[in-house]
Amino acid sequence: MCGRLNVLDEPLCSIVCENLGIRFKTTTNRDLCPTQHVATVGAQNGELKQLDLPWGIKPDWAGHLIINARAETVSVKSTFANAFEYNRVLVPCSGWYEWREEQGKKVKYLFTQGDTKVLYMAGIALEHGSKLVTLTTKPNEQCSEYHHRMPLLIEQGDIVKWVSGTAGEAYPLLRNSYEGVLSVMR
Repeated sequence: MCGRLNVLDEPLCSIVCENLGIRFKTTTNRDLCPTQHVATVGAQNGELKQLDLPWGIKPDWAGHLIINARAETVSVKSTFANAFEYNRVLVPCSGWYEWREEQGKKVKYLFTQGDTKVLYMAGIALEHGSKLVTLTTKPNEQCSEYHHRMPLLIEQGDIVKWVSGTAGEAYPLLRNSYEGVLSVMR
């Protein structure tokens, strides 16, 4: 689920700077993969700030790289609970990809909100705030025909609550309430 991101530096950087009132800079990467650095937004000393974090963690007990955590359990799983409480971040992106099996082949689909919109994915920063794990949730109706999970998307009005609010304030945002219409392209 959501193992690739689409990042187009413009208009993404301009929109994030304007929406959040911070300096935000990233480079275009139409196929950003786990282990690569992702430009995220977190809170430091009460202010929003860009944090560039490698995507994924590999705990000693895991046999593979972990790039996603379930929104439904992130606040209680021992691996993620501390980061959910203290190190929530946003992943501004142009879109994400899902693959669907069609006629015996995997077909790649890009999910966006169009050319002039930014998607804000929920994430947490682990390992002392130095690594990124994105959050997934049950899909809305539109996304359910492509995959059984989708990124947890944070609405513009909830960004500050997600990044710098208390865990109690952020907890209600773990429910997938995103019903915006996405553009889906092959």
